[in-house]
Amino acid sequence: MAALDLIPPVLNSKSEPPPLFDGTTRLYISVTCPYAQRVWSARNIKGLSEIQIVPIDLQDRPAWYKEKVYPPNKVPSLEHNGKIIGESLDLLEYLENNFEGPKLFPTDPAKKEAANELLKYTDTFTKSLFIGLTKPEPEVAQEAGPALDYLENALGKFADGPFFLGEFSVVDIAYGPFVERFQIVYPALKNNDITSDRPKLLKWIQELHKIDAYAKTKVDPETIVETYKRILAKKGDPNH
Repeated sequence: MAALDLIPPVLNSKSEPPPLFDGTTRLYISVTCPYAQRVWSARNIKGLSEIQIVPIDLQDRPAWYKEKVYPPNKVPSLEHNGKIIGESLDLLEYLENNFEGPKLFPTDPAKKEAANELLKYTDTFTKSLFIGLTKPEPEVAQEAGPALDYLENALGKFADGPFFLGEFSVVDIAYGPFVERFQIVYPALKNNDITSDRPKLLKWIQELHKIDAYAKTKVDPETIVETYKRILAKKGDPNH
């Protein structure tokens, strides 16, 4: 995975913890987790090299992460100013309000309203697409189609660019890691192309991947497919 070249070694149950709460700002991630990818890519896009990346192995988590860092034992989490903050959408807002760099949240009233609606819909979208992966092939489009059409329609609302709010924003970061995975997994596991008859969605994916700071956080397709195969075998939630 190319992204591994850009970050420190992944920490597992045998790894010692970093020097916690020493004034360093740390973003704990997993390189395969879409929630973590949201915040990791936002960190890159805002040029926040002062935020140290600490990758965690979710299949072999260090005990100290739950005990000393983040009791919910999930990623992402951010160590900043002597405290830990979690939850990816909350962290995107935290980065916006507490760090420098390009602004990712809109100020235009119409775009703010659209952003709020789209951000609220992210959980519905990811749940619908994951459920679609559990269905027999004839039922896949019926389950996933409405959520994908919601995105296709949303992408047509603003004409000043190919992104959800026209210009690139937090909304693209919120959806990118999930759409990226479903675009790979649906053809591989369900013989279904999520961009079929959705030209705006396809164009959006292409434009998103041209943003180098985002592209550096992408996961290789084989890893994505194997991850979803494992999770579907367990009938679990792939996203934590």
